[in-house]
Amino acid sequence: MSTVSPAAERLLESEPLMAHLGTCVEGRPHVAPVWYRYDPDDEIVEIVTTGRKLANVRENPRVSLSIQQDEAGHARWMVSLLGTATVVDDADETDAARRRINEKYDAAHDAYDDNTLVRIDVGSATYRTYDDDLE
Repeated sequence: MSTVSPAAERLLESEPLMAHLGTCVEGRPHVAPVWYRYDPDDEIVEIVTTGRKLANVRENPRVSLSIQQDEAGHARWMVSLLGTATVVDDADETDAARRRINEKYDAAHDAYDDNTLVRIDVGSATYRTYDDDLE
């Protein structure tokens, strides 16, 4: 049974928007922007990250991800995901994920060589549209 509705999947895959990853360690939340790629076949989100986000995920794998599309300061839609993150300490898998993510954002960076792959298994998903054209 699918956790993510077809409508939410369409929104997640629709355009290269910034997501906000929420982590929490010792009762202190931390939210930071990330690029992401959603894989509808496996219902996972891939990100590559480093620093505090990565350290928090290693300590507490329960995360949230929020994506919203705005137009001229007005929300058109939003998707919120809750899931469990797994850190993948494999350079080849991280490189492959980085290429997939960069392709989504039409970017050719190699600036994130020190980042590590994090896969988020989606446990629940909610979405809302604010534009009748998106229904």
